[in-house]
Amino acid sequence: MKNLLPRELVELAAVVIEKNRAAGRQITVAESCTGGLVAAALTEIPGSSDVFDCGFVTYSNGAKQEMVGVSGDLLETFGAVSIAVAWEMAQGALEASGCDVAVAITGVAGPGGGTDKKPVGTVVFAKAEKGKSVDDVVADRKNFGEDKSRADIRYQAVLVALELLLPEDSE
Repeated sequence: MKNLLPRELVELAAVVIEKNRAAGRQITVAESCTGGLVAAALTEIPGSSDVFDCGFVTYSNGAKQEMVGVSGDLLETFGAVSIAVAWEMAQGALEASGCDVAVAITGVAGPGGGTDKKPVGTVVFAKAEKGKSVDDVVADRKNFGEDKSRADIRYQAVLVALELLLPEDSE
């Protein structure tokens, strides 16, 4: 069977669906720089609707505010590519969807748009889970490298996001 996306993404997405199905968890994603690629990887898997509820593609700051409730003040203070914004995206996606786990991705895929503090290749991730304290939200910033292509940066970001969607006991 031929897949639309690279084999490695589809294989990891299949594990994410299988492990979350076994754990009885519903998942959602809030994506910016990946533009829906995490959702696309998850929906490549037959039966993914058992686990994957919905995705929010919040590419613009306005969409981040309207769809997942990111504060305008937060965007202005820290910028869209920040742990604070990723954290609020994950929390907002969790609340808007009613799912058990949400992962958010925001970054600079390039080739333009980078700054000294946030160069091309900077991607921020956050994971929020229902029933856990807001203090337990996981957030991480990675730099995949300014020398990477837009496609490479987005590909690596999708892999990280999929790994974050794995239940903790299966990692």
